[in-house]
Amino acid sequence: QVQLVESGGGLVQPGGSLRLSCQASGSSRSLVSMGWYRQAPGKARELVAAITNVGGNTKYADSVKGRFTISRDNVKSMVYLQMNSLKPEDTAVYYCTGSTYEVDYWGQGTQVTVSP
Repeated sequence: QVQLVESGGGLVQPGGSLRLSCQASGSSRSLVSMGWYRQAPGKARELVAAITNVGGNTKYADSVKGRFTISRDNVKSMVYLQMNSLKPEDTAVYYCTGSTYEVDYWGQGTQVTVSP
């Protein structure tokens, strides 16, 4: 089992920045990748960014490329999402995910609100 706990969400003005953090615990060494999804009200959950635990290969949603950066610290079992130039349409609940070859784990989510 793996437990994921997010932190760092909040209210920010358009153009501002936030950094989300996710702490993995339990059998976190079994994870092969970690990432962030988001879900806005009335919309489907979507992938924001993901990173492999070996090699650090990344992928991003087109809507966040050039603005968001995902990174990880395997020693601390942490994954981060640096979000810059935030827009109102980035408002959503952001979920940390961790995947093994068999199972996907999810955190409880953290609210990000971008508003004047």
